[in-house]
Amino acid sequence: MAGIYIHIPFCKQACHYCNFHFSTLLKYKGKLVEAIGKEIFLRQTFLANEPIETVYFGGGTPSILSEYELHSIIDALNKNFDLSAVKEFTFEANPDDLTNEQINFLRHTPINRLSIGVQSFFDTHLQWMNRAHKSAEAIDCIKRAQDAGLTNISIDLIYGTPGLSEQKWSQNLLTTFNLKVPHVSAYCLTVEPKTALAKMIATHTSADVNDGQASLQFNILMQAMKENGFEHYEISNFAKPGKYALHNTNYWRGISYLGIGPGAHSFNKKQRSWNIANNATYVKGIDMNNPLIENETLTEKNLFNEAVMTSLRTQWGCSRTYIQETFGSSYLVHLDKELQNFIKKSWLSLTDNSYILTAEGKFFADGIAAAAFVI
Repeated sequence: MAGIYIHIPFCKQACHYCNFHFSTLLKYKGKLVEAIGKEIFLRQTFLANEPIETVYFGGGTPSILSEYELHSIIDALNKNFDLSAVKEFTFEANPDDLTNEQINFLRHTPINRLSIGVQSFFDTHLQWMNRAHKSAEAIDCIKRAQDAGLTNISIDLIYGTPGLSEQKWSQNLLTTFNLKVPHVSAYCLTVEPKTALAKMIATHTSADVNDGQASLQFNILMQAMKENGFEHYEISNFAKPGKYALHNTNYWRGISYLGIGPGAHSFNKKQRSWNIANNATYVKGIDMNNPLIENETLTEKNLFNEAVMTSLRTQWGCSRTYIQETFGSSYLVHLDKELQNFIKKSWLSLTDNSYILTAEGKFFADGIAAAAFVI
């Protein structure tokens, strides 16, 4: 099985914390959409006829596309790939874009899952993030999508932001539960270089992220999700039973995927590649039938490190059997040795021959995985 990711690199405005590749200059949107369609044609053999199980429109802001533009990309996918085995077709959207007209249009496309960028249900926090929508718009668009039959909805939330009290974070979660969405992605705010947020903190126009506060809010998140019937199946992701994000789950399981669009990444189990993250240069390369792509051939060490990092983030953990069968005894001995200290700290458990993060260990997932890397 394999997946296809389509990167739509446009936004109405720049969120202060965002470091993804995007542009707020919409003048050349149509030309870039044409280039995306052509790249789909040029790279139709990348997945070597593996059945396509998932399609994911991300960004940027896919919901900024017109009906014609979205149709043209979907048509290109259908012409160049067999999508008959697709189980999940996700479309990222911002609340301010989800008008009744767009919701009605989406109902008549193959899209069967919405990922809505809510981030917070407090207008003061949305303003601080420089989001384009209001809290009321987020609540309203979710209800209207559900009423229209688009009930497979995930929402994004952010915690650890300066000024977000534990009480308000709990209220964000309560509002989420009242909306009865089956999936939530909740991310701890990180300060990325060269973002507006990094500059705001450096110039003291915003407080820095408080790790202690973020840890407390992560614990509130885990407890509230458990009490409301959500499974904590990946560090930042919670789902009702059977509502896991299949596309992202396949990322963590090492399934092949093709990334289309400027800045998009691809993986075929042997190589990782990424498109140039410049819209104009990307279009120029596609126009010349020469997609500008960088490649990295993954060594056995690379593949081991990725397997440890991605599997530890999930509720299924890092399987000792898989490590033994895939990489051999020397890698398993190394893994066992490096992870023993975390078992002693009660950050990891060894269950059914798999290393699984405990509730306390989940806040240190990246550090635990890095400690087990083979350098």
